[in-house]
Amino acid sequence: MRFMIAQIFAIITAGGVFYLLGRLIYLIFKALKKYIGSSEVRKEQQEVKRSLGEVIRANRTRCGMTQEFVAESLGVSRQAVSKWESGASDPSTSNLLALARLFGVSAEELLRDVK
Repeated sequence: MRFMIAQIFAIITAGGVFYLLGRLIYLIFKALKKYIGSSEVRKEQQEVKRSLGEVIRANRTRCGMTQEFVAESLGVSRQAVSKWESGASDPSTSNLLALARLFGVSAEELLRDVK
């Protein structure tokens, strides 16, 4: 009789372990599906949140301009434009307004996507 009780207990315990393991695998797959499905959202958020330098570089390349051309147009050095784009420094307010005019956008549009 004891042997049968031990076998029944082992079967119940094993069943419980398999149930928990199955449930865990189900939850992992559900989380992975949600994570994979949200890649577009993550990509969009990453594109929206950019530094000022990234916004300046994106607009400069969109307009097909070189750093040297932007520098000459604004009356600053090419190194200054490079520092703005790398984030080492920020343009002054007057240079920011000049950049916006040069790129054909408003200063607000330049700053809108900055994190």
